[in-house]
Amino acid sequence: MHSFVTTTRIAAPIERCFSLSLSIDAHTESMKQSTERAVAGVTSGEIGLGETVTWRARHFGIPFRMTSKISEYERPVRFVDQQIAGPFQHWWHEHEFLADGEATVMVDRIELKAPFGVLGRFVEWLILRRYMENLIRVRNEWLKQELEA
Repeated sequence: MHSFVTTTRIAAPIERCFSLSLSIDAHTESMKQSTERAVAGVTSGEIGLGETVTWRARHFGIPFRMTSKISEYERPVRFVDQQIAGPFQHWWHEHEFLADGEATVMVDRIELKAPFGVLGRFVEWLILRRYMENLIRVRNEWLKQELEA
């Protein structure tokens, strides 16, 4: 299993950062490079506790489908999304928001495990960990630009 933490400081109030992070529409816009779109469950607006969304995307030229659920939710400081169906053996993503004066520090903690045993662990180590870390950084940079505009 691979885990990583990404921290992003955003010059915007905590409530706005929390809300935009839960926006299906914002997620779709921030993931345009992978043609990611919501196809089932909550497909627009803000997703909430216990709700699911199914994403269809293309990564490495391969089509993927993943359903995640908001399993924990403490507005406006924290929520967790977890894969309930999809390409990973394990996907857990905690979003934490810390007020810091006029700004917000957004902390993403992610655990992921590729399927397919030893082969999956090799792919996870060789490709997937860097790819996913970059994907989260790109998404967070998009959120930062939107919130600071």
